[in-house]
Amino acid sequence: MKPLERRNRILDLLRAMQKELRVEYLASEFGVSHLTIRRDLDALAEDYTVIRTHGGCLAVGRAALETEYHRKVARNFVLKKAVAQEAVKEICPGETILLNDGSTTFHVAMQINRIEGCTIYTNSLAMISEFSRFAGIKLFILGGEYAEEHYSLRGSLIEHVLETLHFDRVFLGADAVDEQGRCMIPTPEEARLTRIMMSSANKKILVADHTKIHAKAHMAYARLDEFDGWITSSGITESDLARYSAMTRVVVAPGAEVT
Repeated sequence: MKPLERRNRILDLLRAMQKELRVEYLASEFGVSHLTIRRDLDALAEDYTVIRTHGGCLAVGRAALETEYHRKVARNFVLKKAVAQEAVKEICPGETILLNDGSTTFHVAMQINRIEGCTIYTNSLAMISEFSRFAGIKLFILGGEYAEEHYSLRGSLIEHVLETLHFDRVFLGADAVDEQGRCMIPTPEEARLTRIMMSSANKKILVADHTKIHAKAHMAYARLDEFDGWITSSGITESDLARYSAMTRVVVAPGAEVT
């Protein structure tokens, strides 16, 4: 079977089964090596047609895969995975955690099975499939208006619900972090919702890789000194690290390179 035909059949399986497919399963299904399947999945991920997971791949439906959200999840995959692996070290067993619908927080969701007995709240529909893989995780979806571009729930209803809840820890992303330490996202509506999420948790953790430094976004939702910590990737420069460390605790995830 030619690589293109095999990759198309992998996509057919993903769409039919609507669950994570492991490298071992696909190698057995197609009678090829694990290395060949990994190459196939890497090629599909580069085309934004699958999301790579630890040991396999995931599809969450054609409509979701076509959104900018899932393209963002696949972008700088290694950096975001490294940040997420460091982020879950912040979590204590049994905590109640809030995750917003950011692409880096999706990677946190992919790693959170390492912590026992957590209760997770999120407005991300993409995370439902991810958490369905994990035993022992209690998951609550915060209801609201469907936002197709982000494959999530938003709006005034979710804001009212959040005002009645309290969490041990919230993990939030950002599209940009400027020199003044302002954490930026694209729209005022997103900024308002993210701000409400911040106010609902004891501990507030920013998860954003170093490529977000000096990037562009429209609306500030918080300053770094309002966070209990920022987990970023090892590409951060010494000068940036020194400047931002004066604003909050900065944790640099080891060993990741831009992909």
